[in-house]
Amino acid sequence: MWKSIGELSCDDYVKAGLTLEDAKEFDKLVSDVITKAIETDPRDQWKALVDESVLKPWHPHHLHQLLYYSVYSNWDSSVHGPPLYWFPSLSQSKSTNLGKLMEYHGPRLLGPSYKNPLESFELFRRFSVEHPEVYWSFVIDELSLVFHTPPRCILNKSKPEGTWLPDAVLNIAECCLLPSSHPKKEDDSVAVVWRNEGFDDSPVNRMTIKELREQVMLVANAISGSFEKGDTIAIDMPMTVDAVIIYLAIILAGCIVVSIADSFAAKEIATRLKISKAKGIFTQDYILRGGRRFPLYSRVVEAAPSKVIVLPASGTELRVQLREQDISWIDFLSSAKTHLSGENYYRPIYLPVESVINILFSSGTTGEPKAIPWTQLSPIRSACDGWAHLDVQVGNTYCWPTNLGWVMGPTLIFSCFLTGATLALYNGSPLGRGFGKFVQDAGVTVLGTVPSLVKTWKRTNCMQGLNWTKIKFFATTGEASNVDDVLWLSSKAYYKPVIECCGGTELASSYIIGSPLQPQAFGAFSTPSMTTRIIIFDENGVPYADDQPCTGEVGLFPQHLGATDRLLNANHDEVYFKGMPMYKETRLRRHGDIVKRTVGGYYHVQGRADDTMNLGGIKTSSIEIERVCDQADECISETAAVTLTPPNGGPELLVIFAVLKEGFKQQSEEELKMKFSRTIQKDLNPLFKVSFVKIVPEFPRTASSKLLRRVLRDQIKQELLSLRSRI
Repeated sequence: MWKSIGELSCDDYVKAGLTLEDAKEFDKLVSDVITKAIETDPRDQWKALVDESVLKPWHPHHLHQLLYYSVYSNWDSSVHGPPLYWFPSLSQSKSTNLGKLMEYHGPRLLGPSYKNPLESFELFRRFSVEHPEVYWSFVIDELSLVFHTPPRCILNKSKPEGTWLPDAVLNIAECCLLPSSHPKKEDDSVAVVWRNEGFDDSPVNRMTIKELREQVMLVANAISGSFEKGDTIAIDMPMTVDAVIIYLAIILAGCIVVSIADSFAAKEIATRLKISKAKGIFTQDYILRGGRRFPLYSRVVEAAPSKVIVLPASGTELRVQLREQDISWIDFLSSAKTHLSGENYYRPIYLPVESVINILFSSGTTGEPKAIPWTQLSPIRSACDGWAHLDVQVGNTYCWPTNLGWVMGPTLIFSCFLTGATLALYNGSPLGRGFGKFVQDAGVTVLGTVPSLVKTWKRTNCMQGLNWTKIKFFATTGEASNVDDVLWLSSKAYYKPVIECCGGTELASSYIIGSPLQPQAFGAFSTPSMTTRIIIFDENGVPYADDQPCTGEVGLFPQHLGATDRLLNANHDEVYFKGMPMYKETRLRRHGDIVKRTVGGYYHVQGRADDTMNLGGIKTSSIEIERVCDQADECISETAAVTLTPPNGGPELLVIFAVLKEGFKQQSEEELKMKFSRTIQKDLNPLFKVSFVKIVPEFPRTASSKLLRRVLRDQIKQELLSLRSRI
């Protein structure tokens, strides 16, 4: 148990890592700030501490923990909702993209009910749900979209999912490359900044919009000489500047990008090439990480593609012998029909807005991956979400370590180039200090992460001493965040908000997310995304009221700009609609998450519907169990909860896998079993019992870092004889 903030003394601050002299000064500062707080409400106390910058990014993490958990030591989330750590000011809100839009249109749309962006956010969001065509007409004008043929309207409602921007014709890659007056993008504006691993002390590389456009047009010209309009062309390489150029060039040439993550084995590459019927693939000879070379071209060749265009990982010379049908990057570019000779030497291929431009894939953890086609609507949706919820705008530098094989890769490209922000790329491992120094030197203002990455940074303390104070927003996605990990992350920029994002490749967006116009809670989502309506329903398909705290499966209204209406290798209706409940004569769209809505209207994702556990007749989720177990002992790094059905039948048995921190007193599995049981029974349900604990060095994960509970469950089944002897 944590002491209350009023009970803390110099001794506590010394134990948290301060010298005695610093602890005395810190104690006085904390006392003065807390005393001046107008209210005794913990939220006001924490806000006062943050506003006065009492906690510094360089302070020991134990000190940040001490103050945060002490301020909220007596907080009852079941009554008050989750504890809050970030509170937007009115002046801040009016300078955000969405706040400016609300100030301009809010009084006319909402009448006297409109107050300001903070007080009227939820009212305006609900208006966007009821009148999405009005909202999108405003926001689309905020992006650098250039229609070759304008849309007939924003939304045709003749079918449940609607038809968005009917009759519009454009090339979304061209929209990324042209200057515009609003948002203000000029030829000499910086489009991309990057650095290669191992060059930490070298200046950050820069490329202007004009330079990017010229490079994309050159590559598009070469593509049009080797492929036909509509051909599918794969990319399997790290997300470098060259990869971004190739991605945009494929689309500019009227072809379709097939996105493949560079971490995949040959078999997985082959599966994706086969499903997409790719006519060729761009790749590198090697991947360079930590001074080592990892083969990539050989993996791609093993997948037996018809044609490979190979780039060198460094320099200009390839370090592999090519097959007869393959071609080097330099030779490929030399095949372009013309060379740079002015602004209009390559004419983009214009396509209907519903045309497919990118094929992405689900993780494929349960079998063959779903092939998910992105149309030109998908980038528009992705960019608009970044504009509204991460406040991505001209002058920002946006970085998110990812890959074109995952949805965040294309999302990052379009969120930058359609809003006028600068794309920041680090060609190397994001796990170490080199990446953090790049974030500092590039002046990153929006930094995206995944929870496992933050956990590594915190555990290794590799970012100590770096200056991340230019960051205005963090973002995270992929899996549930650990509260203590995002506390650490937020503290590195004087407690800037960590915007939690939960969505899917098939949506081209998040369906629940955070907002710069709402207070934020660690590890929680504060709102459905703009124009998105979600319904949480019970196991019988009965919906809960919109403002009711509850836990259940989430369903989405199908009228969702950018969402898929087809799959390449599966029945779209069966995957996303079959068996879903009706709501007001509309069949809801499946997403598959179990979501908890708290008091105060915040959200926690409790896991997938197929991860639901039945413990003694009571349903719960793996995520809920893990959140509690992560706090059971200071030696715990992370936990994973699975259930096992005994071979002879009977109630499900709860099994907890644990990864332990280095440098802490190690606990035995029996000791942890007792601690986990006590914590779960105290904080969740007194009837829940842990049957078995297994300590492991690390968890199995997908290439996108999602936890593979299925693999853990299979491991336990293999140890069934041992398990029987313990229970």
